[in-house]
Amino acid sequence: MFIVAFVLFLAGMALFAVAFMVSAFQGLVFAAGILLICLAMALPMHVKAK
Repeated sequence: MFIVAFVLFLAGMALFAVAFMVSAFQGLVFAAGILLICLAMALPMHVKAK
C-alpha cells in the first residue's frame, strides 16, 4: 500500500509541475495534482483503520 500511495504522491507533484508548463487547463491540471496528493495521504489512513 505504501508503494501505491508513494506513486500517487509523486504523480500529484508531477502534475503540479506540469500545470505551469501547459498552455490550457492549468487550473484543472493543478487541481488534479491536489486531488492525487490528497488521495495519497488518505489511502494509507483508511486502509490502516480497517
